[in-house]
Amino acid sequence: MNIEFIYSNILPFLKLVKGMHEMTKGFLKVQDVLENYRTAIYEKDVEKFLSMYAPNVHIYDCWGNWESKGISSWKENVVDWFNGLSEDGILLNVEFNDLVVEEDSDLAFVHCAVTFAAYQEDSGEKLRQITNRFTYGLKKVNGSWVIAHEHSSLPISIETGKGIFNLR
Repeated sequence: MNIEFIYSNILPFLKLVKGMHEMTKGFLKVQDVLENYRTAIYEKDVEKFLSMYAPNVHIYDCWGNWESKGISSWKENVVDWFNGLSEDGILLNVEFNDLVVEEDSDLAFVHCAVTFAAYQEDSGEKLRQITNRFTYGLKKVNGSWVIAHEHSSLPISIETGKGIFNLR
């Protein structure tokens, strides 16, 4: 075989097989789901992001459409979110704080504070950050952890009735 044949035919095939293997092995640990969450948001990769959710996921979100039932409803919100980030040239860094994970063999409960820090993609300038409270309910499906329920919230000011964005 010549080197051109290898580069044009065999290497792309091997990369495809590797990618398929990574997609089929799923999320073996709860921490794998959280890492996927973090990287998928940074990469603005809708399919990667949705891969960690159960088809019948139920989400209470503190942004826009406050409730999503099912993956297709959630996908609409995620596509809008990631498209808005791309249009504005923003990268989001995600950090999990005060993380608590309780799990058994088939169910897991996670709560934490999630900080989203927005950076200008071309300059790297930090624009803003907010911290939301998150609770996740995960279950194992075919040996892989998936998010079956997600709830995000912000504390509310009693005086103004508005969300408090800058506690952290």
